[in-house]
Amino acid sequence: MIIVMKPGAPVEEREKIKEGLIKQGFQINEIVGTQMAVLGIIGDTSVLDINLLRVNDWVEKVMRVQEPFKRANRAFHPDASVINVAGVPIGGDKIQVIAGPCSVESREQIISVAQDVKAAGAHLLRGGAFKPRTSPYAFQGLKEEGLDLLKEAKAATGMPIVTEIMSADKIDRFVEDVDLIQVGARNMQNFELLKELGKINTPILLKRGLSATIEEWVMSAEYIMAGGNSNVILCERGIRTFETYTRNTLDLSAICAAKKMSHLPVVVDPSHAAGLWWMVEPLAKAAVAAGADGLIIEVHNDPENALCDGAQSLKPDRFAQLMKELKGIANIVGRDV
Repeated sequence: MIIVMKPGAPVEEREKIKEGLIKQGFQINEIVGTQMAVLGIIGDTSVLDINLLRVNDWVEKVMRVQEPFKRANRAFHPDASVINVAGVPIGGDKIQVIAGPCSVESREQIISVAQDVKAAGAHLLRGGAFKPRTSPYAFQGLKEEGLDLLKEAKAATGMPIVTEIMSADKIDRFVEDVDLIQVGARNMQNFELLKELGKINTPILLKRGLSATIEEWVMSAEYIMAGGNSNVILCERGIRTFETYTRNTLDLSAICAAKKMSHLPVVVDPSHAAGLWWMVEPLAKAAVAAGADGLIIEVHNDPENALCDGAQSLKPDRFAQLMKELKGIANIVGRDV
């Protein structure tokens, strides 16, 4: 349920309503704007009499929210959220680009790629240290050594780092060393992990599951937010369909739907969606045109010999050219890269 206060409503009136609801066992999510305030009521609101709430002269309107997600709901938070990742705002007018290799392979590789993507205009560095792979025999990442090398790349370039977490027992290390913690598609519904991530304040990049509906995706964000961590960024990375030509099928409509349903920023991963490097560029442009708040793009200095996902990685020179072309698309829709 949502209570919209009238413009200029006194703080005392809001507090009086909040106090009464809290006494009845409800949680309150309060959003205060420049002109008005919104009170989001979380709990079994079926027992509340809307007419009694409307009695207060300073209440503009009261609405029931049918969706199961509350904190992530745009109705609870009408303004789009901007998530601060180590000084880089995700959401708003500027489209942020996250770039780097699928996996951290060596010091030379990650620092070289980090310098290249920064020079091209990327704002955050991605790199996998712990790699979930379909085959148990495939390269699984350098793990803790990979995190150490990411830190070295950050020190060399100043770029905040983004990497994927696999289990809750690594959270303390990630909080210390990682600026944006990625939850991969296979862990989108690992609810115990999501609950633990809700106890920290580090921003979370939540990838959509392979076969997840948009509502299930947003509900996973709700798990994190219900624990107290409101710094969640959604990531569309393609879903599994009957089509086998591409690795996955990029759902551009999910950008529009998620941003209508939720106030959270939406980032798009065209690399994992296509699985083919030559599709990454047009899909990235389409994502910007569709309203994405950011892109996460795989870049490798030697994709032919990459230990992971070389086929979907751009070489640094192609990435630099893409960044120039993205600026033109962004300008058309009134944004910047």
